[in-house]
Amino acid sequence: MKPIKDVLNKIIWDAREKPSAYVIGCYDRVKDKIIEIAFTDITRIEEGFLILERGGQETMIPLHRVRIVKKNGEVVWRRSTTSRSD
Repeated sequence: MKPIKDVLNKIIWDAREKPSAYVIGCYDRVKDKIIEIAFTDITRIEEGFLILERGGQETMIPLHRVRIVKKNGEVVWRRSTTSRSD
């Protein structure tokens, strides 16, 4: 399995990819479920975090919480079930 950073870098830097086609599924510990985020909602990726800006506030999501990546509704990456849990 590719590391999540490799998948995200491909979406960002590969000219053949369209970021608007991607959705990132992240585990929300408070809601105890996967929350889907449009890739275009991510303002930047740095130091192990996805950074979103909503309502003038930044939200930082640790990369280890990313569980799934979908392209046009199809799963293209899924975190291994043997990875560390939150």
